Amino acid sequence: MSVRLRTRRTAAVLLGAALLAAATTACGPTDSSVSTSPKSTAAAPAAGGGSSAPAADAPKNAVAKTGDTIALKGTEKSNSADVTLVKVVDGAKGADEYTEPAAGKRYVTAQFRIKATGSAAYSDAPHNSAKLIDAQGQNYEATIAETVAGPEFPVPLSIAPGESALGCITFEVPADAKLDKVQFALDSGFAQQSGQWKLA
Repeated sequence: MSVRLRTRRTAAVLLGAALLAAATTACGPTDSSVSTSPKSTAAAPAAGGGSSAPAADAPKNAVAKTGDTIALKGTEKSNSADVTLVKVVDGAKGADEYTEPAAGKRYVTAQFRIKATGSAAYSDAPHNSAKLIDAQGQNYEATIAETVAGPEFPVPLSIAPGESALGCITFEVPADAKLDKVQFALDSGFAQQSGQWKLA
């Protein structure tokens, strides 16, 4: 692993620990919940190959899938964000000749768009916020790996209120794992509410 990647991993871990300490003392929600309802559904392709139609309000009882947005709350009232699972690249290739999964593993890269909707800036390490879940219920944490699917989020990431950022999070999973869901929670994964997207 390169010095740059070790430095980024260390920064992510340290930021996560700091946020955990803050989360345990913050006055936030006390009950854990998993939101599977999209705030809006993915934009529909336009007829004739033109630009996509705007995203629409999700129908009642809809289950979030790739392309959908979920509104999430953090441990403090000032911290909230609209999180969109933009795409998932299964079997993503490393961005350079030195980046490759371990034997018997594969990379899965999820691209997210995060829009800060609270009164405070979103400041976090998104790599700590995401989980990939397979059909057996096994959870996978993110790994620090740049792939051709797109640039990773910087560590830490700061987004001013009303603005958004686009970035990737990569997971290293067994080669035969069947993907089922992606989850994301604010505050480095320590917020009580998680968003969940069902993978087709």
